[in-house]
Amino acid sequence: MGGVEEGLVGTVSSSPEHVFSYRTLLSVEINAKITTDLHGHKAINSFTNVPHLLAKILQSYSQNEKGSQRGEEQLPCMVFDVIPVILPFAEVVRLSLPEDQRVTVTTITVGLSAVLTCSIHGALRPPIIWKRNGVILNFLDLEDINDFGEDDSLYITKVTTIHMGNYTCHAYGYEELYQIHILQVNVPPVIRVYPETQAQEPGVSASLKCHAEGIPNPRITWLKNGIDVMPKLSKQLSLLANGSELHISSVRYEDTGAYTCIAKNEVGVDEDISSLFIEDSARKTRLSVGNMFYVFSDDGITVLQPNECEIRRHIRPEERIFTSYEEICPRVEGEDTQSCLWASAVNVRDKYIYVTQPKQNRVMIIDIETQKAIQFLDVDPLPTKLHYDKSHDQVWVLSWGDMKQSSPTLQVIPEASAGEDPHVIHTPFEGVDDFFIPPTNLIINHVRFGFFFNQSKHVVHKIDLETVTHIKTINLKAYNCVPQAMAYTHLGGYYFVQCRRNRSAATSLQLIIDSVSDAVIGPNGDVSGTPHVSPDGRYLISADTGSGRIRVQTLTVRGEIKLIHDLKTNIRISDLTFQPSFTEGNQYYIYATSHLQTDVLFVELSTGRMNVLKNLKDPITSKDWPWSSYNRIMKDSGLFGQYLITPAKDSLFVINGRQNTLRCEVSGIRRGNTVVWVGEV
Repeated sequence: MGGVEEGLVGTVSSSPEHVFSYRTLLSVEINAKITTDLHGHKAINSFTNVPHLLAKILQSYSQNEKGSQRGEEQLPCMVFDVIPVILPFAEVVRLSLPEDQRVTVTTITVGLSAVLTCSIHGALRPPIIWKRNGVILNFLDLEDINDFGEDDSLYITKVTTIHMGNYTCHAYGYEELYQIHILQVNVPPVIRVYPETQAQEPGVSASLKCHAEGIPNPRITWLKNGIDVMPKLSKQLSLLANGSELHISSVRYEDTGAYTCIAKNEVGVDEDISSLFIEDSARKTRLSVGNMFYVFSDDGITVLQPNECEIRRHIRPEERIFTSYEEICPRVEGEDTQSCLWASAVNVRDKYIYVTQPKQNRVMIIDIETQKAIQFLDVDPLPTKLHYDKSHDQVWVLSWGDMKQSSPTLQVIPEASAGEDPHVIHTPFEGVDDFFIPPTNLIINHVRFGFFFNQSKHVVHKIDLETVTHIKTINLKAYNCVPQAMAYTHLGGYYFVQCRRNRSAATSLQLIIDSVSDAVIGPNGDVSGTPHVSPDGRYLISADTGSGRIRVQTLTVRGEIKLIHDLKTNIRISDLTFQPSFTEGNQYYIYATSHLQTDVLFVELSTGRMNVLKNLKDPITSKDWPWSSYNRIMKDSGLFGQYLITPAKDSLFVINGRQNTLRCEVSGIRRGNTVVWVGEV
């Protein structure tokens, strides 16, 4: 198709109803099929080399000109020939949009379908163009936005939280007059209680916890044996964190019962039961293997119970693997002591732990129930990173090939929780230096897509996790961005990409990709650094290692990204994690470690208040930890845990997150920078 030229002569009305009037001259070069009707009038019948939308525009204009003597004179009688067509329209295009409809808000419940109708009307109105985050949707082949209807409405099938945000519409060629549609997505509550059951002796304290997520934030109430506990609240029985915790300071026999947590918002309700038994001699089940940290260090595997700072099990390097009877960490020729080298580990549904052994080119599998190494899988040389994709029950394995990362590969271990005949599948992807798979949470329990990228190309590659196939390549060249790390929030469906710092730039750029259209929206303002998203998707923390600056942004229920705290610190952050608040519902703290310093940073996200835990000894050096930039990790203890763990060179520190204090130091554990939390088993 040739070029499209538009000559516009327009006036704007200042009345409450915005009216735009235009005389339009449209000049195009097209392939046109001319037909003659029964009355001898010639008309454009179809267009063979123009996009659907432009064809619709021309068809609209040709129908308005049908019968016009001037229109007939301009149409040569040719069939499927390239012709210049000059369509001068004497009619005035009048477009109007009522003032009270310039911005409209639509609220829809997740799982339903939404229809957004453009309120721009007028004579000879061209077809409507829809945009999201500045990207035109009409020409995209989208799975969930695929029908624009006869009235040019926008149809979204099976709305999810990624669809929330701003949409705009305007008539083709008339962008000055546009309507904003704000789509809000409500989500019914989803809850988890902890523990499901517990037994306590009289006189001790007991807590029953309930974590609820939903949009809007759910309200939590408690029943005991079906009766509301609110009238019984006292010093002995109290509610904490907006009802998220029911605390009994000194339990009595009459406190035995079934406690029901009910979470309710405008669009739904969810409930679950936590049972409490008060007995003279509380039932002692067999020694629990859950609620433990598994720490992988030079001296094997240490199973640590954080509440008592007690080592429950120590699996030494010379112990044997159950199926092969090989040593867990074989002695290396030339080394004085028998030691282990680990890189990455993941918890697979509290049944198994998969952990990489780079020197042995294998992934070892630990059975959590028996606390034994049961088997290993040979993988490509130098496996350095694991990720458990819970949605598809598969473990992803990144191998470097060698220390120069000259031949990296990405592999998959399917049916990871089955425990029977584990095997490795090689993916077809080449040049994989790193990969990213979004985590699940209470609201988002299935993830379809992941990404991989390398250290030299200005692209990220989108992959289908189920079929293990390449979907598309997203180009970042326009921003001179070589990706280094990624994060994701389901609120608005944003991917955040940290770009590698080039020598000429003072900071590293952070880009935003819209998961609905896979389009690059642009930079995240002037925010730089590694992105971290809270488990519920509501907070984005960007930590700039070079400057120590920490930006805290919040994701609103309208899909907006707002900066709420800009924190200046002198800590060059290595790793950070999120700890649910013990005083406020649906809030978080962060705990962050330093690459070089001995301090740990604490930040309360709701207020921006900072504190520092000092003198937690020197971190592991980058030389002793070549596998990632996280040379000092910070590991939390899950949704209901209050303990965190971070390693120093030769010891471990356990932090009490509820009290924001150091709980204990466990000495004699060298290079314990691979840690897994195992919850209830």
